[in-house]
Amino acid sequence: MTPSLRFAPEVLLSAQGVRVAFFDVDGVLTDGGLYLSAEGESQKRFNILDGLGLKLLARAGIEPVVITGRDSAPLRARLAALGIAHAYFGVEDKAPAAERTLAALGLDWSQAAAIGDDWPDLPVLRRCAFAAAPANAHAEVKAQAAYVTQAAGGHGAAREFCDLLLVASGRYAALLEGYR
Repeated sequence: MTPSLRFAPEVLLSAQGVRVAFFDVDGVLTDGGLYLSAEGESQKRFNILDGLGLKLLARAGIEPVVITGRDSAPLRARLAALGIAHAYFGVEDKAPAAERTLAALGLDWSQAAAIGDDWPDLPVLRRCAFAAAPANAHAEVKAQAAYVTQAAGGHGAAREFCDLLLVASGRYAALLEGYR
């Protein structure tokens, strides 16, 4: 099966060598909306395409890591279902959490990629070798990104980011072949 995805060569070059990928949640893995029940409990909407993208990254040896400013039972349940081993909840300053993960994995910023949509994500995005933003990200975040997805957050942006990293790693075609 011949892959149909295409990314600009310069984008793929800048994403080569990535071994860890940091993800924000609200505005990246979700559409950024807050859904509250009558009891005040938050609910999240996740895109199933994004979930498979995170699983494929892990299969390819690229560690997916979630660092989010919020915390909720639905988020924890979703990440557990996806087998995400490294997740940080309720984090305002995301760079130290990313640094701890890099140290634990024996990696450095030159092997890291990130996708985020708003100002709290900038410290991580600016340090990574490869930074991306969803189509609906804040303008300041888009300005720091090497790649802006065509899809919006919560609507396949994370999967597009994952696919790009898989193509850059040379593992995309083999993973796709497994679904033939």
